[in-house]
Amino acid sequence: MGITFVTEKGERVAATGEPGIPLLEVAQAAGMPLEGTCEGQMACSTCHVIVAPEWFARLPEPSEEEEDMLDLAAGVQRHSRLSCQIVLTPELDGIEVRIPSESRDMSGF
Repeated sequence: MGITFVTEKGERVAATGEPGIPLLEVAQAAGMPLEGTCEGQMACSTCHVIVAPEWFARLPEPSEEEEDMLDLAAGVQRHSRLSCQIVLTPELDGIEVRIPSESRDMSGF
C-alpha cells in the first residue's frame, strides 16, 4: 500500500505499509518526526497528522478518546487525526497526510 507524507517543508515522501498496521509505524519507518510516545494508547498526541481532505472522509470516525487527545495537540486542524489510530486498509491505498509544523520528535534526545 502506498502512503504519501508531506513534511513541514512541503517535501513529499513516499512510503509503503501493509494492511492492518497503524499509520504511525509506517511514518516512523519512513523517518517522519512522529514520536508516538504512548505507543498507540491514546495517552499523548505526539503522532498527530493532518489527513488530506479527500482522504479524511474515508477514515472511520475518531473515538471520543482520540478527539480528547487531539484537543491537546499543537496545530490541530479540521482534518487532524492521531496516526496511531489510523489502521491501514486496502481502501486507504494512496492516502496522503501532512506532518504538522509543530511536530516534535524528542525520542532522539
